[in-house]
Amino acid sequence: MLFLKRLLDFYINSSIHVALSVYALVRMTGFLFQITMIEACASFAFFGTIVGYNFVKYDALARTQKLRMRTQLKVIAVLSFLSLLACGFFFLQLAQKTKIIAVVFLILTLLYTLPFFPNKKNARNWAGVKIYIVALCWVGVTLFLPIINAEVPLTTYVFLVAIQRFILIFVLILIFEIIDLKQDDPHLKTVPQQIGVERTKKLGSLLMLVFVGLEFLYADFNYTTLILKTGIALSVLLFLLFSNENRSKYYSSFWAESIPVLWWVLLLLFQ
Repeated sequence: MLFLKRLLDFYINSSIHVALSVYALVRMTGFLFQITMIEACASFAFFGTIVGYNFVKYDALARTQKLRMRTQLKVIAVLSFLSLLACGFFFLQLAQKTKIIAVVFLILTLLYTLPFFPNKKNARNWAGVKIYIVALCWVGVTLFLPIINAEVPLTTYVFLVAIQRFILIFVLILIFEIIDLKQDDPHLKTVPQQIGVERTKKLGSLLMLVFVGLEFLYADFNYTTLILKTGIALSVLLFLLFSNENRSKYYSSFWAESIPVLWWVLLLLFQ
């Protein structure tokens, strides 16, 4: 059991799980917009997420020498380096304009992590900004990147999907912010810090209602898709309502973060 726990911890700490969620959303984009050549974008997003998330998580600690290079961290460093090479390989397979968009999101990630201006904090520490940057990056990488690469027209349908996906990611991040409330710096001004846990849950519940309600605006509305998205919305809502500061890290970092993968699998099974 101890070995399995260590394996699960490595799987989560090395950002493989969150990268799998990103991969699932890219593949879902391919399914929704009938993009057959999706693997390069999906693989670029998967390996790029491992690199980006590990960089964000471990860079500041490494630069201040507060991070001891235990065995697991050494393996994560090697994995991140190999992922960087794989990310570069798949980056070269993207269309030219897609590469430009990818670089924009790279700059956002760097801005999120590194202080570019003297005596200024990075974007991660800008009050209230973190949740919007993360949600925006997820939507950009999982939706607009493959769409632009496949030259799919930017129709109303695309932007409706973008709004729904932004809401989904936003509410999932709210779950993380509630659970991390004790550890987060008060100056971060996360949503629970600003409006309290109960109001955060009410906000998330309202957003999930909007998430489902937007489904009725689709021109090709069908009940199967509505049922699937309602099920996903209820899953997210339950995780949100039962979240609290005393929950295990697996509650958000494994179970809640598995919802995009679950959505993709259900989409493949029932449509």
